[in-house]
Amino acid sequence: MKLKPIKPKRISDQVFDQVREFILRGTLKPGDKVMTERELAAAMNVSRTAVRDAIKKLVAQGLLEQKQGKGTFVCEPVRGGSILEQLMDTEKATLPDLLEVRMGLECNAAAIAAQKATERDHRLIEESVAAMKNCLHGGCGGSEADVSFHMALSFATGNPLQVYLMKQIHNILSTGICAVLKKLHENPDNIRKIIRQHEEILASIKAGNAEKAYGDMREHIGFIIEFSAKSPVECLG
Repeated sequence: MKLKPIKPKRISDQVFDQVREFILRGTLKPGDKVMTERELAAAMNVSRTAVRDAIKKLVAQGLLEQKQGKGTFVCEPVRGGSILEQLMDTEKATLPDLLEVRMGLECNAAAIAAQKATERDHRLIEESVAAMKNCLHGGCGGSEADVSFHMALSFATGNPLQVYLMKQIHNILSTGICAVLKKLHENPDNIRKIIRQHEEILASIKAGNAEKAYGDMREHIGFIIEFSAKSPVECLG
């Protein structure tokens, strides 16, 4: 058996991971200005060189952009920019097509999260549900909190491909011509149902009940599919 030496993770890679996670989770949103190199270095207790290297990598991956004299910003999603979006445009995919994919991805994600989620994952999912409730009382739709919930659940699987695919799907939902999703959030009764569904998914994950978490997510996505059938959208692009 030939063993390889364990290499410590570079500081710049750890900085990269943290900032990337903030972007994927939606904590840093498209258009947001990122702290300066000096501020990030101080907040993370690392060198400015490590921060600079991490920023370069994030820029190269299209997650951040640097504007001369203004600073560093989170990139806006570009329609047709990802392989998934290009495929959907080519195939004239519909909203039901995308929701069917979500059904498979997210039901499995809920089941895996029930087995793998950490206390930190539980806390982040709980925070997103709380944000949805606050939006309900405040009169807003809560769509950002909804996206945060599903991204937090994806992170709880510990699978980077799951996280990437869910981020791409939610980018399409956010930037596509999907009036049906806006209508869903216009009715407080719909939002109450969605909050209840999210609470049940969270409870199953915290209880470690993979089978129930799968079923709860299936009920949630099924509700969205049924609603969208009443307000069809021809395509997503």
